[in-house]
Amino acid sequence: MKQSRTMSMLEATANVVVGYVLAIATQIVVFPWFGIETGLAEHLSIGLAFVGVSLARGYLLRRLFEAIRIRSLE
Repeated sequence: MKQSRTMSMLEATANVVVGYVLAIATQIVVFPWFGIETGLAEHLSIGLAFVGVSLARGYLLRRLFEAIRIRSLE
């Protein structure tokens, strides 16, 4: 399967958006178990701190595996 750079970015973005929503929901449920009380704004800020890293990670890993795939065809 060949994937363009644009589609790699789109896939990575979709993955991060879904992950962000799940992370916020998880934080809201789990933080109180550990005595961490924060408001919605803090949850959103904490989640945003990881969005850029997650997006870059997903995109770069996808491109790495695409490069490996192409090399294996040569």
